[in-house]
Amino acid sequence: MPHIAIIGGSGVGSLDIFEQKSEIEVQTPYGQPSDKIKILKFGGEEIAFLPRHGGKHTIPPHLVNYRANIYALKSLGVDTIISLSAVGSLKEEYKPKNIVLTDQFIDMTKSRKNTFYESDKVIHISAADPFCQQLRTIASAIPLIAHKKGTYVCVEGPRFSTRAESKLWRIMGADIIGMTLCPEAALAREQELCYLNIAAVTDYDVWAEKPVNNKEVVETMKHNIEKMKNILKELLPNIPKERTCECRSALKDAGF
Repeated sequence: MPHIAIIGGSGVGSLDIFEQKSEIEVQTPYGQPSDKIKILKFGGEEIAFLPRHGGKHTIPPHLVNYRANIYALKSLGVDTIISLSAVGSLKEEYKPKNIVLTDQFIDMTKSRKNTFYESDKVIHISAADPFCQQLRTIASAIPLIAHKKGTYVCVEGPRFSTRAESKLWRIMGADIIGMTLCPEAALAREQELCYLNIAAVTDYDVWAEKPVNNKEVVETMKHNIEKMKNILKELLPNIPKERTCECRSALKDAGF
């Protein structure tokens, strides 16, 4: 079974650089994942693919079953997740059509199930550096990634920000804004998975005085998809099967 999985976000319903081999329906203790998990082939290797919003993009960000998605991938033997996201920009230099390698997040979500540990034990994972440093080092060498760092503020959605909120996120130090990174990244860490987020900027958020238009977001995302494909072509062959990062021991000394 594949050890690498891709979770596709808005606009990434499929990736035609892969050959699809099969689909697997996975049951989890946390309910149904967003969709069947596709098993794809790339360069002789198998890759798992899961569309975060469902195959027909019918699941809004606040209703994605993040726990089921992460659990399902882990149950198949996946140890590495590449997360693809569409985001808005909170800084002038983070331009639409830029690709960002996220290195920090601010969680402003409100009602999501954000841990696997609710009753059986108390777990406090370290989130100081929430993304796999081994994967970030590999991805940082890819020229198509315009920004090697970026702080992602994750909001509840499904609405976009008010102007006041957008200005607040900027004051807080966020560079980009989206609705799906949390709790996905933290849940992956709780399962001791390597997790990398690659974010594609679709628009300037409303701090720039222009309301976000979903149609414009979708059109820009189409351009970003081609960049994402080329980034994956460079990234995937360089991901080692042996992990040397701290992700694999995230639960060590995390409990009581």
